[in-house]
Parts: sequence; C-alpha cells; structure tokens
Amino acid sequence: MSNCLSSQATVTAASPTIFVVDDDASFRTAIARLLHAGGYAVQTFASATDFLGSFRGDTPGCVLLDVHMPGLTGLDLQSALARGENPLPIVFITGQGDIPTSVQAMRAGAEDFLTKPLRKAVLFPAITRALARDAQERQQRARRRELRARFEALTPREREVLTHVLRGQLNKQIASDLAASERTIKAHRANLMAKLQVQSVAELGQLAHEAGFASQQ
Repeated sequence: MSNCLSSQATVTAASPTIFVVDDDASFRTAIARLLHAGGYAVQTFASATDFLGSFRGDTPGCVLLDVHMPGLTGLDLQSALARGENPLPIVFITGQGDIPTSVQAMRAGAEDFLTKPLRKAVLFPAITRALARDAQERQQRARRRELRARFEALTPREREVLTHVLRGQLNKQIASDLAASERTIKAHRANLMAKLQVQSVAELGQLAHEAGFASQQ
C-alpha cells in the first residue's frame, strides 16, 4: 500500500514531487523526513506496482527508486516509465554495490545510482539534477507537441506539397510532379508556410526536423 507523506492540499499541479519507491518502510520514513526538511514534496510507495497504480504521467518530479524489490524490480519500473509519454528521471538507490546493474540502469537513462546509506551531500545534488532534467525534457516535449499540432493542421495536399518543398524542389518542379498549375502550388506553399509560422525554406526544414515530420516521409 502506498504511503503518501505530502499534503495534496498544499502541493499544486505544477510542483515537482519526489516519488520514493522502496520496500523498506523504515527507509521510506527516514528519507521522506530528510526530503521534507529540504523543502521537497514527497510521496512514498512500498512497491513499483503501487507507484504505477497511482502515478499520473503529467506530474513533474523524479523517482528515488530502490533497485531490488519483490515483484517488479527497479529496472522493471524504469522500463515501464520509459514507455510512457512523460517518463520521469530516476535516481536509483541500493543497499548492495552491484556494478552490472548500475551500468544497465545508467545506460537506460538513469540520472544517478547511489548506495545506501544516503548522504544528503550526495542525494540532494542528484535530485537537483534530476528535477532540472525533468523540467527541460517537459519543455522539449511541449515544444514537439505544439509543432506537431501545426503540421496536423495542414491539408493532405499541403502535406504533399511540403514533402516536395523539403526535397528542395521549386514550384515549377512540384507542379509538374503533382500535375497541378504552378499558381496552385504557390498558393499551397504560401498557406503551409503561414500555418507552420515560418518565413524561409531553411526555417521550414528545421521545424520539420524538430517535429519529426521529415523522418515520417
């Protein structure tokens, strides 16, 4: 059963939360006290299953995660979060020095891998880095969603013209390929540039790359 130690009434939706997932009850209590004293909002969970059952993907923060737990392990939870739309950065913790596991965790994107007992001088900087990474990645995901929305606003014909523009073709060449008049292609091109909010082909190419449009063609 999860043990939520933060007051939901005082934590706004935008407040980052430290999610502690560890099957050791005494450790959860001690680390929650330490994090609360440091000014962090904290929620604790006794298992990866409990965490997954209550976690909302849009909540900012990071996960302080035990490696070895009954049922789903820390590495299992890392994989599950990576498959979501808003994966949280993970700071792994373990009571055992396990180099192969730490290498696997770091290769899979963990922010850090710490050994118990945790020292504040080591833990807090790791959490600071994880929260900064989470904020940056959320900004990047929001940017990609906004860009995708622009591309999704294009008509099928405008998308078709866009594909040719990204290949470096001129209006006359596109018109020939699509069996359309050059005036029509020019109009489609102007419309798609306006919808995508770009002024040049170079800017258009950069935007398409950011949105992942180019890779879909």
